[in-house]
Amino acid sequence: MADLIHLSLQSGRPWPLGASCTGTGVNFAVWAPDATAVELCLFNDSGSLEEARLPLPACSEGVWHGFLPGGRPGIVYGLRAHGPWAPQQGHRFNPAKLLLAPWAHEVVGRYGRQAPGPVDDPQQAAALAAELALHVGSSPDDPNRPDPRDNAATALKARVPAPEHRRPRPRRPRVPPELTVLYEAHVRGLTMAHPDVPPELRGSYAALAHPAMIAHYKALGVTTLSLLPLHFRADEAALQLRGLANHWGYSPIAWLAPEPRYASGRPGTTPGDELMDAIDTLHAEGLEVIIDVVFNHSAEVDRLGPTLSLRGLANAHYYHLGPHGAYLNWTGCGNAVKLAEPRVVELVLGALRHWAGRYRVDGFRFDLATTLARDRHGHFDPNAGLFAALQADPLLSRLKWIAEPWDIGAGGYQLGAFPPGWREWNDQYRDTLRSWWLQRQGERGSFAHRFAASSGQFHHHGRAPTASVNFICAHDGFTLRDLVSFEHKHNLANGEHNRDGHHHNASINCGVEGDTTSPAVLALRHRLQRALLATLLLSQGTPMLLAGDEIGHSQQGNNNAYCQDNATTRLAWPITDAALLACTRRLLALRRRHPALRQACWLSGPSDTGAAATVRWLEPDGSPLCGEAWQADHGALAIWLHAAPHDPACAAPGAAPTPVLILINRDPAPCHFTLPAGAWHLQFDSDQPDGHPASTDTLAPAHVDCPGRTLRVLVDDPTCGGVS
Repeated sequence: MADLIHLSLQSGRPWPLGASCTGTGVNFAVWAPDATAVELCLFNDSGSLEEARLPLPACSEGVWHGFLPGGRPGIVYGLRAHGPWAPQQGHRFNPAKLLLAPWAHEVVGRYGRQAPGPVDDPQQAAALAAELALHVGSSPDDPNRPDPRDNAATALKARVPAPEHRRPRPRRPRVPPELTVLYEAHVRGLTMAHPDVPPELRGSYAALAHPAMIAHYKALGVTTLSLLPLHFRADEAALQLRGLANHWGYSPIAWLAPEPRYASGRPGTTPGDELMDAIDTLHAEGLEVIIDVVFNHSAEVDRLGPTLSLRGLANAHYYHLGPHGAYLNWTGCGNAVKLAEPRVVELVLGALRHWAGRYRVDGFRFDLATTLARDRHGHFDPNAGLFAALQADPLLSRLKWIAEPWDIGAGGYQLGAFPPGWREWNDQYRDTLRSWWLQRQGERGSFAHRFAASSGQFHHHGRAPTASVNFICAHDGFTLRDLVSFEHKHNLANGEHNRDGHHHNASINCGVEGDTTSPAVLALRHRLQRALLATLLLSQGTPMLLAGDEIGHSQQGNNNAYCQDNATTRLAWPITDAALLACTRRLLALRRRHPALRQACWLSGPSDTGAAATVRWLEPDGSPLCGEAWQADHGALAIWLHAAPHDPACAAPGAAPTPVLILINRDPAPCHFTLPAGAWHLQFDSDQPDGHPASTDTLAPAHVDCPGRTLRVLVDDPTCGGVS
């Protein structure tokens, strides 16, 4: 660094944004259209000492830029932006606050504490509070004035990235939509307690692709890991002062940089390289990786939050603001990022391309995706700029996109409103299935609609049934085991007096709140878990399994464990529920083998056109389910599925396009079913602990009794020998 600090910057060029090495130096470019000046601040390698301030000498259409001759990869830098302090007009410039470059590939330093833990010592608590307060842009005495205290010593900085060295990479698996089975997981929670992962790797990117984990994914039958956020985060000050952290990672501040807390720290490795190696290993095993991305808000939260990056560079452009510069909070996280601004779309597209190009992820799940499509007036636009840019991008257009199709603002619930090419989390599927099996409520028509991929929401504009991402449980809410063990949320450990988390869960405790040794209660809980899993994994659409549900993981009734980086969220691998795991494996093997259970085209019933029906909905006596019977207060029906010969689902290796019959009885009393003509073999029985029926080799009789609150699957195949 010493050989550079006496240099002045040349004008350079306004593109690409961020820091880029040219071979003779480094070009810096940052968008700050309302700033009057921007300084490039250079630091020592650790980022602890500021060694030079160099004004960026040129501004082109809002982009400040400069070229550092002799600059090289590894330089640590930050930015200071000068301009008006006028919060009511949306401007919050404060050059006393060092800013992280939005296009940073690697972040140096931390915001506050790096790891959760008690803050019991009063002096320690006071010191932490003082450090966090140092990053707030406004004066602690007067919010209408900027805080003059300099925060550079502890501010987040960027490191100039080295040019990428190309190397051979495994091909992307490109799992077809109808074969995709999502497995939602948290890198740390998934692997932190696995006994077969070496202790030094647990909780890391490397652990994600450890042979023990890969063996589990493949034996289970999932195709695609859907990982909670991996981008660099800054934990909220309120959490840090309670000794907690944003464990889920929904507090982003550097959208292109991987979170270093998930790196193993082995000598000679970096977080980015370790993540890249893990994804390559997973790809080589045929497994896809989708990551959760949070572009709807940032860790700068509301006006009382820290000034870390975007706020200090272009607050009026990066965030949706209301009258008098107030932050519009459609996300519930204090701010809403304004993707109605083209330069913000450019940043988001750049981040997506970075993850897709350098790390080769296979797709993205967009958190609170409605916010991403709100225009300058706050209205949802299905033709928003980001959506159009994704569709047109030669790399991103071929990946999987999943929307969480809501936010908390007016008009924020947009299930089914996203354009073709998108999949969407279907919370109506979740709610209907929970009510059906746990509360024994809901009409058979509603159940069938959700089972058949919610055509009312998704069968338009050429969208396929796979657009519906079906789930019973997700990271946000009860686990499957807790869903049948708790009627009330137990979130006191979060420090919010149990006010946080969903209030309506449609859960049931089966007679005892929480843990119990009662055989009757446990038997009912296990039966309901199997019925819910079976419905999820056999429904049309794209199934999403929450990691840990297949082994009976419990969070002890916490339905909002976003800040619990401890045993609450770490899968309890040493006490795996082996029978439930075997049951889940069996269900996914059935789905994989039988195209009728995962059709790429919408189901069609008998018609007068002569086209072959792919579904028949039957009463227990074998007669067609029709008319007012759909609304009858009755919890039993049969679903007779046939794969259409032309359906792409039939082309998968090992596919057996034979008819499948699903018998469903949500009521407590047994139900007598009359089977259609055929050579029926029982292949799955949720009345059995592992789902394995008592017999699979003999023909099923013309009549089958289905016990209460169970689901059975039969296959019409004279040669059927069962599914292992």
